[in-house]
Amino acid sequence: MKRTLQLIIFVLAIAVSLPAGAQIIQRKKLVELNMDSIEHVVVAGDTVPIIMPEKNYGRFDRGLFNYMFIPKGKWGFGITASYGELQSEDIQVLSVIKDLDFKGKMYSIKPYISYFYKSNMAVGLKFDYTRGIADLGRLAVDFDDDLDFTLRDVSYYQQSFSVAAFHRAYVGLDQGGRFGIFNETDLSFGSGSSRFKRLYNGEPKDTRTIITKGSLNFSPGVCVFLQDYLSFNVSFGVFGIHWRKESQTTDGYDEGSRVTSGANFRFNIFNINFGMMVVI
Repeated sequence: MKRTLQLIIFVLAIAVSLPAGAQIIQRKKLVELNMDSIEHVVVAGDTVPIIMPEKNYGRFDRGLFNYMFIPKGKWGFGITASYGELQSEDIQVLSVIKDLDFKGKMYSIKPYISYFYKSNMAVGLKFDYTRGIADLGRLAVDFDDDLDFTLRDVSYYQQSFSVAAFHRAYVGLDQGGRFGIFNETDLSFGSGSSRFKRLYNGEPKDTRTIITKGSLNFSPGVCVFLQDYLSFNVSFGVFGIHWRKESQTTDGYDEGSRVTSGANFRFNIFNINFGMMVVI
């Protein structure tokens, strides 16, 4: 987590040192007689105000504006990735858990394409490949003389592919068009497989699972333009509704299937995505 924060601070520092604003938006001033100067932008030959018009719906006016960040008619091409790793060796916890030897990692790669049908609003398609590996070399648990057990040589592997349609709404934070935040909603469907190997009564067991899944996810994030058409993005998966079907076999024999569904609202360290996007 410390390295993640350092990376975000480093990218923001680079952005501040660059020339002001992405040159996607051509700006000019219109001065009306006996009125204050009103800043506008030229988008596809039309002159529109830089501040996005929004309905109040009875909310208090806090003096906050949604500046135009990416104008209508632009295409976005990008890729995001996430990576998480956990490793421990010979760890002991309160004299109950002994000799914990564990290694695990998970990563994902998500290329996507989007179109801005409205200024600061985009729809698109996203593809996702995710892979996870976990190996438990040894785990000894000792509660008392009558209750103790040991696990060893346990491994788990999973990979999945999915495609998602998404909508992303941006909020521009400055007139220069450099900093923005966004909220992404995506509906995804995919499939994958997993493999679980362990010892049972001294004999090796191999369970394989075929997975079909669907989900509705909500991911807020931050976007910073580093150059004229290149931006850096960080997003966080915090809420989702999911459906999952699994069919299992152990050592070649059918074990049955099950269907699960649910929702979660939590911050997941394995679901922090870093990416780059090109806007043309």
